[in-house]
Order: sequence, then structure tokens, then C-alpha cells
Amino acid sequence: QVQLVESGGGLVQAGGSLRLSCAASGGTFRSYAMGWFRQAPGKEREFVADISWNGGNTDYADSVKGRFTISRDNAKNTVWLQMNSLKPEDTAVYYCAAKTYGLGLKSMARSYDYWGQGTQVTVSS
Repeated sequence: QVQLVESGGGLVQAGGSLRLSCAASGGTFRSYAMGWFRQAPGKEREFVADISWNGGNTDYADSVKGRFTISRDNAKNTVWLQMNSLKPEDTAVYYCAAKTYGLGLKSMARSYDYWGQGTQVTVSS
């Protein structure tokens, strides 16, 4: 059983920065690809970023490229999402997720097996 706990969300002004953390336990973290997704009220869950099991490959949604950075430290069982130049449209609940096997695209929510509880990010104008 894999448990994921996000933290670091909050209220920030447009143009500001936040760093989200996701702490994993109960599994073999170093074997998992990890992803960040977000969901705004009334909207579908949206892919944000993903990172391969060893951190060697990352992918980003076009909407966040150049502004967000995903990283991980397998020794700490932690993945981060550094968010810079935040915009009001980034406002959402952000979720981290673990992909425990190789099948499926990392940009698709259905490819992930475990999810955190989410952390709220609100960007004011």
C-alpha cells in the first residue's frame, strides 16, 4: 500500500512562487514514475508534470513549461513541484500520483495507481 501526502500549497500573488512536496511511504518509491496533476472547481483533472523513476526524464504540460519544475530524491522518498511565475489560471487543487508499473502514458491520470489527498494552490491577481 502506497501513501502519498502533498504539502506546500497556499495563497500567492500572481508572479509569485510556491514549492509543493509529495512524501511517499509504504512502497518502493524509487521504482515509480511520479506525476503532478491539478483540478480546478468544475473542471477535469489536468496533467501538469511527470518524472521517470530515476529522475532522468521529465515532461510538462504546455501551459506550465518554462515555469514549473518537477524533481525527486529517491533517498528521501519525495517529489517536488517548483512553481514560478504563477498565474491566476494555475489555481487548483494539486495532486501527486505514483505510477507503479510501466504500462500507460504518464500524462494520463488513469495510468496512475496511487494518489495523494491534494493541496490547494490559489493565485490571486
